[in-house]
Amino acid sequence: MQVVHTAKPVVPRDRLMRLPDVEATTGCKKSTIYKLMKEGKFPPCVRVTARMAAWPESSVLAWVQARIAGAEVQA
Repeated sequence: MQVVHTAKPVVPRDRLMRLPDVEATTGCKKSTIYKLMKEGKFPPCVRVTARMAAWPESSVLAWVQARIAGAEVQA
């Protein structure tokens, strides 16, 4: 028997979201996002460069799903 196609494991991929994307995804504005971060209630940003910050998409989406489920997420 000849195997024509073999399934490779799927590698989970993540991306970094900039602030406008985070605002659109969460429905929160910049001031609210940074306030929640300071309180430990929102995932922290990742410093990409000295002047650029971004958030892992998986963290932001997990936060959104937790809010929909009614749970408060500690970052």
